[in-house]
Amino acid sequence: MPKQFFSHVSTWVFDLDNTLYPPEARLFDQIEVKMTDFVMTALGVERAEADRLRRHYWRTHGTTLAGLMREHGVDPGPYLTDVHDISMERLQPDPHLRAQIAALPGRKIIYTNGCAPYAERVIAARGLGGSFDAIYGVEHAGFLPKPERAAFEAIFATDGIAPDCAAMFEDDVRNLEAPHQMGLRTVHVGPTPHPAPHIHHHTDDLANFLARLI
Repeated sequence: MPKQFFSHVSTWVFDLDNTLYPPEARLFDQIEVKMTDFVMTALGVERAEADRLRRHYWRTHGTTLAGLMREHGVDPGPYLTDVHDISMERLQPDPHLRAQIAALPGRKIIYTNGCAPYAERVIAARGLGGSFDAIYGVEHAGFLPKPERAAFEAIFATDGIAPDCAAMFEDDVRNLEAPHQMGLRTVHVGPTPHPAPHIHHHTDDLANFLARLI
């Protein structure tokens, strides 16, 4: 994979979940249980219905939180605190990934649909603390979620990112469509997806992919 595809990149944007740690850690399994519990309590429904609604909100609105806010006026603060109160014991430090991120030229940021305090806990458990110039959560986009273009625009404006000089690393294929339209170089991280015009590159090994760019 030629380095020249990234020679123009001065800002490196990383998703968090299943991107900066391997899916085998299964953190999102814990978060999904917490989300379902929250929906049960907030809406007074049984678990099966809460699970159905959670999936519906994700498909329709981009995240469970966005669906709860738009359809039920739920306060995002308690939700974000509650669903991200999970164990990090399955995460291990990754010195190789840390070294490759450190070697990238330019600015490095995290942008997640989770909240920034949760992201801080994850990168600390991964031994990546201090590797990033900024961390942005859904709260920094006014609670608009990826994949909405307006959410990316809000974060990129806040950080001063020039999209045509940036690259985005993300495990959710749909979250790369808006960055591609905006002019970013896009990299899907995870199992091989179906071919899509908005994915420039794919890897299931982020650290080694980054090593080939340096």
